[in-house]
Amino acid sequence: MHSIQLALWAVITLVVVALVFDFMNGFHDAANSIATVVSTGVLKPQQAVAFAAAFNVIAYFIFHLKVAATVGKGTIDPAIVDQYVIFGALVGAIGWNIITWHYGIPSSSSHALIGGLVGSAWAKSGWGSLNMEGLLKTVSFIFISPVLGFVLGSLFMLIVSWMYFRTPPSKVDRRFRRWQLISAGVYSLGHGGNDAQKTIGVIWMLLIAAGYASATADAPPIWVIGGCYLSMGLGTLFGGWRIVRTMGQKITKLKPVGGFCAESGGAITLFVASFLGIPVSTTHTITGAIVGVGATQKFSAVRWGVAGNIVWAWILTIPASAVMAAAAWWLGHRFLP
Repeated sequence: MHSIQLALWAVITLVVVALVFDFMNGFHDAANSIATVVSTGVLKPQQAVAFAAAFNVIAYFIFHLKVAATVGKGTIDPAIVDQYVIFGALVGAIGWNIITWHYGIPSSSSHALIGGLVGSAWAKSGWGSLNMEGLLKTVSFIFISPVLGFVLGSLFMLIVSWMYFRTPPSKVDRRFRRWQLISAGVYSLGHGGNDAQKTIGVIWMLLIAAGYASATADAPPIWVIGGCYLSMGLGTLFGGWRIVRTMGQKITKLKPVGGFCAESGGAITLFVASFLGIPVSTTHTITGAIVGVGATQKFSAVRWGVAGNIVWAWILTIPASAVMAAAAWWLGHRFLP
């Protein structure tokens, strides 16, 4: 009886930690949803985070759980999952998020979680515990999602510039202030639909390993889905202002038309990835779109030094969070019951 109670309390504790990570994901990635709409002055910061948070939660009613299934069953071998593996993965991901938030670096919470799972699983069972096909698909989108965001953002900017070539700038500005509300809402839908599902996948994996959910079920319990979307929305509501400044002001200067094009390009990328069940980085996606918009104006409009620092953070995220997760797994296995 004691061991069953201990296992239950361990599961409850890890679910709470996972929801904390989901909250931090929303907090850390709030910049992805609101940086453009804040930096262009279309919404005030408090209005923007509430707007984005609402659409993060609404995504619950729109997206299927393909991304959650990829994270839960397509990254590491479900057979080796236990409370120590999940503990290590979450500690690694949360630790990297705190470090990058402190320095205002828009790194990927998604890839921090993937790195955490990889490091923790490797520490327990070696390379054979990793699902290389699923991981390679995820890693490939580290490069594909920002490139696709870049291409779509710049393409939209070129099309809009051609369409409104003879329109006075003040009229273009007024029109796209309204349109940017739509693009920001759609982007926030994509953000909630892709990012919240990663934590759903981790909790689902934990419940299956502990015997509280069926491995053959098509979806996790409804409270898992609802809890993750709400946690993501609350995290976005509190916002991460250090990263907002980097995303919305330091990479390039945006006007409402540029914000609309960046958000539209990013949103399409996120919708495609979610449809394919691929957990992508919303940070990578919107950064690529913002750089694409800036580059269409003139090459020097992009602060390439800032963009380069962000790319280094992207490269380091999975290995850094994996190392931290492996260390956390060792500590958890050694000192936790």
